[in-house]
Amino acid sequence: MNNKTPENASRRNFIRNASLASAGFFIVPRHVLGRGFVAPSDKLNIGSIGAGGKGQSDIANFYKSGNANIVALCDVDDRQSKKTREKFPKATYYKDFREMLEKEKNNIDAVSVSIPDHCHAVPALMAMQMGKHVYVQKPLTHDIYEARVLTEAARRYKVVTQMGNQGSSGDGVRQMQDWYNAGLIGDAHTIRCWTNRPVWPQGNGYPTTKDQIPPELDWNLWLGPTQFHEYHTAFVPFNWRGYWDFGTGALGDMGCHIIDPPFKVVGLGYPSEVECSVADIYEEMWTPAYHPESCPPASSIKMKFPGKNGKPDVKLTWMDGNIRPERPEELGPDEPMGNSDGGAIIEGTKGKMMCGCYGADPTLLPTSRTKEVGDVKQTVERVPGGQEGHYAQWVNACIAGYGNGKTSSHFDYAGPLTETVLFANLALRSWNLKDAAGKSFPGRKKLLWDATNMKITNFDDANQFVRRAYRDGYSFKI
Repeated sequence: MNNKTPENASRRNFIRNASLASAGFFIVPRHVLGRGFVAPSDKLNIGSIGAGGKGQSDIANFYKSGNANIVALCDVDDRQSKKTREKFPKATYYKDFREMLEKEKNNIDAVSVSIPDHCHAVPALMAMQMGKHVYVQKPLTHDIYEARVLTEAARRYKVVTQMGNQGSSGDGVRQMQDWYNAGLIGDAHTIRCWTNRPVWPQGNGYPTTKDQIPPELDWNLWLGPTQFHEYHTAFVPFNWRGYWDFGTGALGDMGCHIIDPPFKVVGLGYPSEVECSVADIYEEMWTPAYHPESCPPASSIKMKFPGKNGKPDVKLTWMDGNIRPERPEELGPDEPMGNSDGGAIIEGTKGKMMCGCYGADPTLLPTSRTKEVGDVKQTVERVPGGQEGHYAQWVNACIAGYGNGKTSSHFDYAGPLTETVLFANLALRSWNLKDAAGKSFPGRKKLLWDATNMKITNFDDANQFVRRAYRDGYSFKI
């Protein structure tokens, strides 16, 4: 399905027709081949940036849709990409995504980005500027500014987009939307979200020593646009999540899965303020050791979203580090609250509803009310395959073309959701800053946010976390 110039297409058709004529073959109409048959030329040709870890499962799910060809693979670590390369031996393999995009630009229709958070934005923007549809793992970006740029770029370059928060395509969140649209809990005013993350070491600052770089890993390419750090086994293949230069902490890992249901159900936009509490790491008794380079082991964050169209403001509380909010009075003492990964509770003027991570197991509260209410009018179209259909949904929307298909987490939606997650991280990263007078930043200070201009209005030093500086060799311009 790759987009060719008219000249190339004509030449290709001439060669094809001449070859078929000489061989005595003819083109078989699709209806003769059988219902559901998809010709190779009608499939989506995908180049994947990230072929190990989450990239491996993303690629497998695109291919499983039956409508995708895996044309090119890119990964900086040959160890992580080995299984995927073996499964798709015909796919051309690269280590540098810039080389892949340049050399494969006439062979691919779409690009998947499944690499560490600090590298999401640059290849995603490059791909969109080439007119390629993009699927980007959550969180969409590492910085607030990057999320805003990708949101605007998707509109400008008219490409099909999807973020990898697959619960957004699930039946659970749609059931909750139907309940909310039916007015069963009234107008939402309070949301509580929580997770068991982090489940990886948070670290006490960056390592002061360095390890030998494995020969299969291109460390310079792994660093990408972020500032230089010596290689250390503390970073790869997974624990990079606990360091701010690379990861986005517990929020980045699970926020786009757990905040997504209430964000979608209530129709939240950009938040207007935030405050937080952070659990310190203690080096020894009564000696807190706050390490601004590392994500905290646990935190509690409160954000406010201005009400729309006469609706009340909405307050959202996020808790991580296995801290949970108080159990609702309507929930029985032995009934489950969320699931092992976390959950969300939405409280409205007339009632409450709850779900687990990914919008799983939605229920009204008390849970008996779910059965009492029964079926309500379906106001939101379901995605075939539900949560598992998230990948095929994007593939099929890309084949249909911009404006002709639907995706559950397109960047007009995923961008503001990601900005909300990263705005909460901005508060965490500002926890121990000092003000202009050299006084330590009071962690409970409320930060006020001008979302239009992406700026904290009452503590300027916090704005350093809105947008980072890139290393030489990487640019980010729409």
